[in-house]
Amino acid sequence: MSRTVSFPGTTAVVTGGASGIGKGMARAFLAAGCHVVIADLDEAALAATAAELCVLGVPTDVTDPDSVAALAERAVAEYGEVHVLCNNAGVGPFGAVSAMSLADWRWVLDVNLYGAIHGLHAFLPVLERNPDWGHVVNTSSLSVMVTPPHTAAYVASKAALLGISEVLAAELRAAGSRVGVTALIPGTVRTNIRDSLRTRRPAANGQATGESGLYQVDLAESGRDFRWLDPDEVGAMVLDAIRADQLYLITHPEFADQIAQRYQQIAAGLPLPS
Repeated sequence: MSRTVSFPGTTAVVTGGASGIGKGMARAFLAAGCHVVIADLDEAALAATAAELCVLGVPTDVTDPDSVAALAERAVAEYGEVHVLCNNAGVGPFGAVSAMSLADWRWVLDVNLYGAIHGLHAFLPVLERNPDWGHVVNTSSLSVMVTPPHTAAYVASKAALLGISEVLAAELRAAGSRVGVTALIPGTVRTNIRDSLRTRRPAANGQATGESGLYQVDLAESGRDFRWLDPDEVGAMVLDAIRADQLYLITHPEFADQIAQRYQQIAAGLPLPS
């Protein structure tokens, strides 16, 4: 169904909004005239960013469905509606498959995948109530297409989120909905995801972090040969993608050849014609 997107006066909710890509999106929505609600587990960073941007900050644990439901209720109570949900909260530690504990897997999937599922569950009915338009932005990752070692849990979560985005977009189109979907597929962006282990609670899923096989790396050093974007650049791209109802938003077109090579390898696995 056709729609016309107009941002002024609408409300955008951004999880993981206290820093990085989330903060970049918040800035972009503000500049477009939106009311902005940012959610984050890091309450100190949340308070600082909310004060800096003069937006509503709501402490939220995306792994807890009740916490995300409370976020939706607060946003609606404050502004009456929500037009944009950005499922952006995420963690990105490294870890070899052979070294990670089950608790490591659960933690990464709880934040990156179930955090977004909780967002969809709480906010999709709110977006559907809008008579004009609505939009979901799910932050996936270019690592789904170009898979680096020691990122299995992260890639698994982001690949699942990409698949959910594709299915949801198809379902909404079939239903004639005015709610659109964008899978944000960022490459190297200047964020603090390298410090995401700081948000892991000491006894997550009953296992101490000292028993973990996860670790952090200096992404800026390991990715020094790549082009690094500022989060505000990504925020501007996201607004353009929403206006265009663009399903896939890949921030780094220079990876086109590597992405094409991946799909060529997949195609090579097809049975040969008889």
